[in-house]
Amino acid sequence: MAGLDWPENFQPVPLVGIGGGRRPRTGPVPGPAQRDAANAPGGPGGGEEAVRVIRVVASDLDGTLLRGDLTVSERTRAAIHDARRAGVTFVAVTGRPPRSVRSLNDRLGLEGIAICANGALVYDLDSDTVQDQTLLAAEAAARIVRGLREAAPEVAFAWEDAEGFSCEPTWGRDPLTPTNQAGFGDPLELVRAPLLKVLARHPDMDFDELAERARQVAGDEAVVTWSTRQVVEVSAAGVTKAYALERVCARLGVAPAEVLAIGDMPNDLTMLAWAGRSVAVANADPEVLAAADEVTATNEDDGVALILERLLASRDGPARRAPLRTPRGG
Repeated sequence: MAGLDWPENFQPVPLVGIGGGRRPRTGPVPGPAQRDAANAPGGPGGGEEAVRVIRVVASDLDGTLLRGDLTVSERTRAAIHDARRAGVTFVAVTGRPPRSVRSLNDRLGLEGIAICANGALVYDLDSDTVQDQTLLAAEAAARIVRGLREAAPEVAFAWEDAEGFSCEPTWGRDPLTPTNQAGFGDPLELVRAPLLKVLARHPDMDFDELAERARQVAGDEAVVTWSTRQVVEVSAAGVTKAYALERVCARLGVAPAEVLAIGDMPNDLTMLAWAGRSVAVANADPEVLAAADEVTATNEDDGVALILERLLASRDGPARRAPLRTPRGG
């Protein structure tokens, strides 16, 4: 990830006892370095009296930070700004590609690093440059398209690449389809370079069934997930939000125990499992609600702002900490 102008020093914000005990972890098993960090003084295994320092807050966008109209309230904008002033790095982690995050940025007031395309790409909002990417090979994408066409006849495909968004004629029009498309046709004819991800949907098949068939077709060659129960998303093997967040945090010198992650959909699960603390918004998918340490308010009710405000208030002692709406994990 060469080329990033990373800050050399942080002013960490202590977050004391958010959520109490630990939940059973799902997803990737922490490596030795992560386990050492977790068991160090101040880490999640460091005893009940340990103070956990949150240096990075990683938040999903759609359904988590963003309201249904793709805006954020002034309260949320102020909370992000205040967290940054206090030395917390706020990272947007989304399934959206960079061009989509760029188009939202005037309303969001984001800056610094954004993790895009479910972890396939790290994007510097300030310099408008891609800093790191892990792409799905064109040959693998073609094999998955052929396999899923056989496994789920009438499936429609779209894809994201360096040039933008492309889809086949049967994809149709909806809010998920950008106005300016870079291509329009058969992916087997147009895909000649590595991709950020392949998208698939079906006019009749149950979504869970389509996702399962996509997993069977992809096997170990790709990761299958979704950020909305309308579209299956396929990325290169190993690419998840946790994969990219771990790389960003390693470059910053931040341990998992110093990261708080917030999300709402299954594509957030790896990130929530990797981070030292995890929060679901109240409108989250049931699987996400079950996996998170905490549940905050919905995306419409400033759930992310509540978490950030509580994080900052924790510096002033327990009396200033407002409880989350639904504590989990004891």
